[in-house]
Amino acid sequence: MKRKGILVVSFGTSHLDTMEKTIEVIEQELQRKFEEYKVYRAFTSGMIIRKLKHVYGIHVDTVKEALKRMQEDGIEEILIQPTHIINGIENDNMLEDMKEYQDSFKSIAVGTPLLSEVDDYKKVVKAIVEEIQLSQDEMLVLMGHGSDHYANASYPMLEYTFHALGHENVYIGTVESFPELQDVMNKLEKSEKKKVVLLAFMLVAGEHAKNDMAGEEDSWKQVIRDAGYEVRVLLKGLGEFPKIRQIFEEHLQVAKG
Repeated sequence: MKRKGILVVSFGTSHLDTMEKTIEVIEQELQRKFEEYKVYRAFTSGMIIRKLKHVYGIHVDTVKEALKRMQEDGIEEILIQPTHIINGIENDNMLEDMKEYQDSFKSIAVGTPLLSEVDDYKKVVKAIVEEIQLSQDEMLVLMGHGSDHYANASYPMLEYTFHALGHENVYIGTVESFPELQDVMNKLEKSEKKKVVLLAFMLVAGEHAKNDMAGEEDSWKQVIRDAGYEVRVLLKGLGEFPKIRQIFEEHLQVAKG
């Protein structure tokens, strides 16, 4: 029986198509790389957990439920890897929930979210630039989630890193914080290019990507199009990019020591 377990913690999604290509692939790859561990899943969004149960009859544990399950399964050594993008509210809540179980296991080690060290930003830039082929006259606009948390500063820093590494045709906005779509529009205007590629800077291409970014009404796609740009939408979650998944794996490896 395995005495070691990995808990992969995601915000979650109720869109099964993108879950399969992102969260599930991350979990499967970690299971292959860390074969002496048993991999468990937890979501931090109560709303998504309830929706999955109600609509599809799928049960997903909260962080506390997953840790309790691991304890009952006789797991003694735990690694936790969040698939969060920034060290924001969801990550803080996860760490808070974990504290209750601190003494229930021989050891608990936690990996960091995607954007944690300076090197992570450079790796993310490289991963995206390699994955997305832009033509000379195209701008790439990334749509992040955004947060009230101070970790929201990760988004402007990532844009700065893109520019510092020579990719000045990349702009980042957020759905729920700063920079907003209007800030991105102002920059697009100055660029004088007329073609835009849209990508959600989120683990999954779920609700926000399909509706806020690519939807038919009031979406980023429509607003940018109405301003006279030609828009190409990439409906892919970051979890579909091998190099992004690799960063999470590296963070878990560091936690493992």
